[in-house]
Order: sequence, then structure tokens, then C-alpha cells
Amino acid sequence: MTVADNLTQMEETIEQACKRSNRNRDEITIIAVTKYVSIERTKEALEAGVTNLGENRKEGFLEKYESIGNQAKWHFIGSLQSRKVKDVIHQIDMLHSLDRRSLAKEINKRAEDPVSCFVQVNVSGEESKHGLPPEEVGSFIEAMKAYEKVKIVGLMTMAPHVEAEEELRAVFRKLRALRDQVRDKHLAHAPCEWLSMGMSNDYQIAIEEGATHIRVGSSLVG
Repeated sequence: MTVADNLTQMEETIEQACKRSNRNRDEITIIAVTKYVSIERTKEALEAGVTNLGENRKEGFLEKYESIGNQAKWHFIGSLQSRKVKDVIHQIDMLHSLDRRSLAKEINKRAEDPVSCFVQVNVSGEESKHGLPPEEVGSFIEAMKAYEKVKIVGLMTMAPHVEAEEELRAVFRKLRALRDQVRDKHLAHAPCEWLSMGMSNDYQIAIEEGATHIRVGSSLVG
């Protein structure tokens, strides 16, 4: 199927999720995760109207950036090694995986302008996932005040791959509650308004639980 066809179906699903949860469609940003698809397929997403693109590896990102450049808004959604910060930091618009002080320090050293960052939280506690434990989020974000090039715009998590809807909802709700706690402090360096959560298999539930940025690969671009 074309990306445009997939997007049409997806928009219907998003509209339904918004109705169920009393939300406006314009509160939600679709990020097309293009890490497994070609530059041609990525351009097809752009032509269909999806201008937010997500990549999780430096090499794949730079290859696509070279071809597409500023036609897209670029989200780096994978774990970023400190030594690779210098290679991508001037091209990306948002980083979804800030989870350690050494990374913040390197961003601060390399970036020319403040970088919009989501703090990655391992809500489910799975060993295979990156991210801070929920109980460390508050103190970590307070510590980010020391880095003027790091702006905390929200929190990000990856839910476990399970069928149980209540288990997914519990993860998303916990991230939302954490976000609310940070946002309500009104920190200048951490407005923390957004929630990056929900992927192809669970984005509808994530929207119902407050997601503002959904990271969708297989059901949109393949």
C-alpha cells in the first residue's frame, strides 16, 4: 500500500481515539519512523504530508538527511552515544532519548542552539530498554538546569510488547503523571509539555492516555 493510503487509514483511527478521549486532533504529531525503509519510501511519506521523520541510528539518519535535508523535521529516537553527538546535533530538531548526564554534557558542549529533548523513562522496568527509572526523573530534570543547550520539552517511553491493554494503559498513565509533576513546577529549562509514546501496535491507546507525539513505522511506511 502507498504511504498516502496508510496515512488515510491512520488518520481515521486517530480521529476515533481523539473522540473517545475528548481531544483535538491537532494536539498529536505523527512521526514516521523511517529506519527500515528506503530514501524513496521516506520521500513518499513527505509527499503524503508527513513532515516529521524519526531515525534511530546515526548512519541511517545522515544518509536520509543528505537526501532530504530541511524538508523534514528530524527526530532522533534511538539511544545516542555521546561520541556520536557531534555528528547529528546540528541536523536534528528533537532528541527523544535523553537518559544520562554525560549525554546532556556532550550536547551542551557541541550544540550551537538549545536542543529540544525528551527525557526517556523506562516505565515498564524492562532490562532490555533504555531510560531512567521513574523515581529518578525529577532529580535528573532538576540537574539539567546546568546545561543551557538542553531544553526538556517532554518525556518519552516505550511500552512493553504485550496484548494486555490495561498493562499498556498503566505504562502510559504513569508517564503522563510524571510529565504533569514536572510541568507543574514551571521550570524555565523544562517546560515538559509533551509525551512521546505510542508506536504502530499501541498508538491509539497512547493517544487516549495523552500522547502528543506518536512514533509510527510499520503501519505507516512499512
